[in-house]
Order: sequence, then structure tokens, then C-alpha cells
Amino acid sequence: MITYATDKNYDELVAEGVVLVDFFGVHCGPCKMLAKSLDELDDEFPFLNIVKVDTDKCPEQTEKFRINGIPDLYFYKDGKVLFHQPGMVDAEEIRSKLAEILY
Repeated sequence: MITYATDKNYDELVAEGVVLVDFFGVHCGPCKMLAKSLDELDDEFPFLNIVKVDTDKCPEQTEKFRINGIPDLYFYKDGKVLFHQPGMVDAEEIRSKLAEILY
């Protein structure tokens, strides 16, 4: 499921399960390409929660995580950050990281 975070609900959205957070910008070309991969992964992994954070609309979270470039991915499991991946990645790289987290 893909959910859009706000500064107020971010912590709640990453608290449980396997969560992939995508810090993005609406005018970012690489972010748009990554969005296609995330849609594909959303269909493939029904247990995966994908949280998208628009850096323009969520300044508190953007500052908290010191987001200097987008896209920027964070992989969570039960509220804990297990992996951080700055920059553009393809769906295969994300699958690989999910496999590490799950197995």
C-alpha cells in the first residue's frame, strides 16, 4: 500500500511492519522514475508499506532526516531504520534490500 505522509503522521506510518519510505519532490525527474518502480513493488509485495514524503510539504521530517538530495529511501522494520539508500535505485536493488531485511 502506498501512503502519503505528513509531518504529523510520519512516526505512526513507520511504526509497524516492513516500510519503505521515499523522500521525493514533485518536480524531480529521478523521483518520477523511482515512483514507477515503487508502483511495481507495491503490486509485487502486498505486505510492504510504502510511505511517500513530499519534501516540500513535510519540512519537519525533511529537516529531521537531513534530506539534502532526492530521491532518498529509508527501509524500516517495526519502527527501526535498517537501511538508508540515497539517490536513484532501480526495482531490482530495492528487491535485494528487502530480501536482506526479510530473510
